Amino acid sequence: MFEQTRKQDGHFMARALFLARQGTYTTKPNPRVGCVLVKDKQIIAEGWHVRAGQGHAEIEALKNTQNAQGATVYVTLEPCFHYGRTPPCAEALINAGVARVVVAMKDPNPLVAGKGLALLEQADISVSCGVLDDEARLLNKGFVSRMLTGKPYVISKLAMSLDGRTAMASGESKWITSAQARQDVQKLRAASGAVLTGVDTVIADDPGMNVRMEGVDVEQPVRIILDSSLRTPVTARVLALEGRTVILTCSEEQNEIEALEGAGAEVYHLAADAKGRLDLAEVLGFLAEQQINDVLIEAGSVLNGALIEQGLIDECIIYMAPSILGSSGRGLFAMPNVSVMAEKKQLQFVDMRKIGMDLRLDYKVQK
Repeated sequence: MFEQTRKQDGHFMARALFLARQGTYTTKPNPRVGCVLVKDKQIIAEGWHVRAGQGHAEIEALKNTQNAQGATVYVTLEPCFHYGRTPPCAEALINAGVARVVVAMKDPNPLVAGKGLALLEQADISVSCGVLDDEARLLNKGFVSRMLTGKPYVISKLAMSLDGRTAMASGESKWITSAQARQDVQKLRAASGAVLTGVDTVIADDPGMNVRMEGVDVEQPVRIILDSSLRTPVTARVLALEGRTVILTCSEEQNEIEALEGAGAEVYHLAADAKGRLDLAEVLGFLAEQQINDVLIEAGSVLNGALIEQGLIDECIIYMAPSILGSSGRGLFAMPNVSVMAEKKQLQFVDMRKIGMDLRLDYKVQK
């Protein structure tokens, strides 16, 4: 009987996780959550969280049935117990008369974790937690990181030739990878709360840093430019696009600040490090305060090198093209302080797949 219940719980939670993924591009800064209501081993209603400010997954599922009395609820994240933009989901489930609630993972917010479950148990509702927990955490790794560490989950996206070059010596880099790989990058951007680059990349490439996916509902990521001395041109393409462009700086030059704000940017002053450049740990802390869960780094070797040297990159996604650029080409990470093998940065393989003519390689950064 126990084994049968365990399999049934896994089956319906897998469906709830599938539903949660429907909000991958739209729920930011909220976590992605799915919910399934079951009676007599049959699904009677489903729902998922679509966008911040709209109904949570449990509320959406309850809307889709006239009678949830005695149902079992499968939800990928602990039901909330407090009033925010929407009423507490735990109370809604209690009022609906459900008999059992199965949760993939507790809310990682230390101020919240377990309180929604406790409220359900106080109402004599049977509660189970931890069903497909790993899958649920992976789906919301940025939200979990921000809640537990005070910083977003950081992915560095890199494109390189077979010999590990990201550009020619002149800086020319369009295009190393195939159109299919570049389209895959659009999905990474769409799933991110922010896309971050340095001012040198803005000056050299004039990137858009936005999501270009036709027919797909996407909440545009915040575009972040690290610009210690305010060298971003007011004519930069990124300033004129829909959505937020945020420039982080150590400079207090009011004329430049006003000019950039007039061109459409939000400019914030942050602390400098010992070399007078932006303190990168402070940058990530600021982004967490802005409720950004996931940051996609699209930058050159200097910024990527500084980030990985300081242990601030969680994952690297590398698109490798079947081409050779030669020894004079630019590398992935500028790390002048690494001079002996013992100082190397170790990565852990996660996944590999073929996209167009290229290989996509996913690695976790070991810390």
